[in-house]
Amino acid sequence: MQDLSTYSIAKLRALEVQVIDELKSRHFLSVSKAREQILHIAQSAGISVKDLMSGKSAPRAKSAPAGAKFRNPDDASQEWSGRGRQPNWIKAWTASGKSIEDTKI
Repeated sequence: MQDLSTYSIAKLRALEVQVIDELKSRHFLSVSKAREQILHIAQSAGISVKDLMSGKSAPRAKSAPAGAKFRNPDDASQEWSGRGRQPNWIKAWTASGKSIEDTKI
């Protein structure tokens, strides 16, 4: 690395301009190279440029709903998968001091 302490302000400013220009140039080249690589990968995968640029992804397959893991002992029609918010009957059950394990199916 060069000792910049001996440079005049004018020489330092000129060096600054050169550094900024070089950074811009390298950034442009790296973006261009990345774009080429992305397009090559997309073409290899059979994805068109239009689809790639639209930003839309392939539709996901819907998963099956989660089965019930808990059932209200007082009302068999009330079930809960254990996912998401606890239903009121679970909250009331545990608030009364009973274990949630007692409701497992």
